[in-house]
Amino acid sequence: MKEDLNEVRLDRWLMAARFYKTRSQAAKACEGRKVKLNGLTAKPHKTLRIGDELTIHHNDRYRQIKVLALAERGLPPAVARELYHEEIKNILSDEERELMLQMKKLEKKSAPKFKGRPTKKDRRKIDSLRNQF
Repeated sequence: MKEDLNEVRLDRWLMAARFYKTRSQAAKACEGRKVKLNGLTAKPHKTLRIGDELTIHHNDRYRQIKVLALAERGLPPAVARELYHEEIKNILSDEERELMLQMKKLEKKSAPKFKGRPTKKDRRKIDSLRNQF
């Protein structure tokens, strides 16, 4: 952790703070509007300063982060946790969270499982359906 840094690229800091494993993953998250800097969507090249606030949408939850220190390179987990302070907010109650998990499980079960091209048997069924109409 360097003390002489005044500003750092957002994607570099996200990787150094261990929110993403690689800088390219952090950049993709920024491009995909998953990261907000001080309430505005941020590109990976935005400069980050101490005191800035980030909102990261990761794994179906929002994380509110306040930047306490800057770093450009990957750090050990214990040191990386000192770079930020996370405000923990429970937006959903336990019952709502449980319902959301059940809904996701049901969606996975009901989704069709198509892999690649249809088999010969499937193509015959498709052709017979087309001929009926």
